[in-house]
Amino acid sequence: MAKHLFILNDPPYGTERSYNALRLAISLAKVEGEQVRVFLMGDAAACAKAGQKVPQGYYNAGDMLGMVARRNAEVGVCGTCMDARGIADGELVAGALRGTLAQLTEWTVWADKILVF
Repeated sequence: MAKHLFILNDPPYGTERSYNALRLAISLAKVEGEQVRVFLMGDAAACAKAGQKVPQGYYNAGDMLGMVARRNAEVGVCGTCMDARGIADGELVAGALRGTLAQLTEWTVWADKILVF
């Protein structure tokens, strides 16, 4: 089985890149033996903000990220990117943790496959 690293850069809304990345991450995390890690950078850091309110029937990036985390996937959020956007550690969805470039470096070395969205 493979170790997958997803690196997301786009905001949670306005484009569908982060949405599609999270869909694939959820799907892969359901496959027995597959390992998934997700690292959010730049505007994608907002995907991890808890309490997102979206229109009825619209996807919720925070909820989707929570689904990934509940499937034993690790979720890191760039701390510098969080700070730039005014997102505090306590505002992250359950399972998402402040990360660093050093952590992303370690995860990159760990991964068999890296998917960048």
